[in-house]
Amino acid sequence: MDYYNKIKDVIEKKEVNEGVRRLQSNKDTLSAYYEIGRLLVEAQGGENKSKYGDMLIKNWSKKLMEIYGKGYSTTNLKRMRQFYIIQKGAPVVDQLTWTHWTILLPIKNENERNYYINQCILNNLSKRELIKLIKEKAFDRLSYADKENVKLIDNKDEPNYSLKDMLLDPIIIKAPNKEKLSEKMLKKYIIEELRDIFLQLGSGFLYAGSEYKISYLDKNFYIDMLLFNINLNCYIPVELKLNKTNYKDISQIRLYMSLVDKTLKKKHHSKTIGLIISKKNDKFILQYVNDEGIYMVSYEVDNKRACII
Repeated sequence: MDYYNKIKDVIEKKEVNEGVRRLQSNKDTLSAYYEIGRLLVEAQGGENKSKYGDMLIKNWSKKLMEIYGKGYSTTNLKRMRQFYIIQKGAPVVDQLTWTHWTILLPIKNENERNYYINQCILNNLSKRELIKLIKEKAFDRLSYADKENVKLIDNKDEPNYSLKDMLLDPIIIKAPNKEKLSEKMLKKYIIEELRDIFLQLGSGFLYAGSEYKISYLDKNFYIDMLLFNINLNCYIPVELKLNKTNYKDISQIRLYMSLVDKTLKKKHHSKTIGLIISKKNDKFILQYVNDEGIYMVSYEVDNKRACII
């Protein structure tokens, strides 16, 4: 008898079952807190009368803590009430834990809160990663249009977002003193940093390579960086420009998109997307390529603070 594999099978079954129980426990916890929040709202006479019912929560909290412990403090009961109000009429987002929710509930702006909820779902953020993202004001670096209409995603497996929803502008890159780097060295350094940034962003980014070589019609072409996104199901050639974007950059990224289509893209892949990351974007050019499947964001090299992506 292979006792090792027998033991391994028992352990694996135990771990899987415990994992399922943890997921179910989280779902049950959120459902219970949602229901507690609903009952508190009703007991207080509605959503707009919370300040008149604070004494009720304080009294009930004292009794509940004596029986069930600190988890039912006045602060937590108020959080449960707010949790119900925020989630009312929508399925409870059980991909997040109650710890996540305690971090998100103080955010009053619905669009901002929805953005961070989506990031938690898409990127499976831990408590620490969520706090970091909020401190770094990721929401503030979205475009104006994005910030005005952030909807909760319906299903992790059926995303209805675009590349624009995954990127921040500007991208902040931590680097050593750039005065000591030649232009060639600086570009290489930033490309390496960008690779890590995209992988840290999650949202389905896969790294194919830098200076990615494509041979076509007896010529060799080198793309600064090639990504694939499993959520968007497409290749994303990325070009880094150390100066302001110009029209030649648009032609170049279009060439690379075409080369990817001819050599790498399969029938089941979605349309290739081009991404230009430059020191400064020209707003007129940005408007010019708005519907061309080409995205543009800027970057900042910062050698004084930690990378904020």
